[in-house]
Amino acid sequence: MIVVTGAAGFIGSNLVLGLNARGLTDILAVDDLQDGTKFRNLAQAEIADYLDKDEFLRLVEAGALGKLEAVLHQGACSTTTEWNGRFMMDANYRYSKLLLEHCQARGVPFLYASSASVYGMGKQGFREERACERPLNVYAYSKFLFDQYVRRRWRQHGGAGAQIVGLRYFNVYGPREQHKGGMASTAFHFDNQVRAEGLCRLFEGSDGYGPGEQRRDFIHVDDAVAMNLWFLDHPDKSGIFNCGTGRAQPFNDIANAVIAWHGKGRVQYIPFPDNLVGRYQSFTEADLTALRAAGYQRPFLSVEQGVRRYLDWMHAAQ
Repeated sequence: MIVVTGAAGFIGSNLVLGLNARGLTDILAVDDLQDGTKFRNLAQAEIADYLDKDEFLRLVEAGALGKLEAVLHQGACSTTTEWNGRFMMDANYRYSKLLLEHCQARGVPFLYASSASVYGMGKQGFREERACERPLNVYAYSKFLFDQYVRRRWRQHGGAGAQIVGLRYFNVYGPREQHKGGMASTAFHFDNQVRAEGLCRLFEGSDGYGPGEQRRDFIHVDDAVAMNLWFLDHPDKSGIFNCGTGRAQPFNDIANAVIAWHGKGRVQYIPFPDNLVGRYQSFTEADLTALRAAGYQRPFLSVEQGVRRYLDWMHAAQ
């Protein structure tokens, strides 16, 4: 059985469907469905069983899960504006540690979601190195700290043990993110804005960038899923790797791609929020050196290609 935590969430549900596309259905889906609307993300999926995350954690602590093929750990609190550090560290750090140790004790491959937020403003670059990591909020810190725990474990055990892969997701967008609300991608929000008002609202200039020219590494969820599945196919590969395209594109490109798909709309620039000053990544771009050296050579969708694919899916599903 393959475990997918956060299975009803954005990347998790797409991973389940990616496994299904390979004919794999012996999947234990783990999530917290207090937000019951997330069930829609799994409605088309084939799974063997579902467990609430708290029940799952009790089984992990009791060593009562039975034989597993792999764990794809996507479950986390991903709200970057959440400042309850106790809650964040319990959900993102302690939970991950317990699950990692369970897998290592049983020789089970463990692939987990890290985050490009660990790089902060990225002034030292976006390489998977301690010198580049400057988290700006407690969410980023929880992800950074678990990466550090993994590294420390590798040092202590000389790299021995079952596969451990951390994927530092950059700006992922695509199908099944509608439940994320304010944390959903700009492509999702721009689509809603164009339909409702004929506008895409972007921030005015900041950090030396012109209006809408702040740049991020935007990666379609299909590419993120493909990377997870590649590492699942290569259990001899372990490490912490960037999960981005290696190409930063401005938010203007997202807006223009949405406007082009609809054949209508225009951009409106709004003041940069005071509460984001000093806490906003105006530029991100994954360094893919380590990923390519590991053997992953698949090309990535551009913003123009990915947004078109996303909106085709979104509007066909409505």
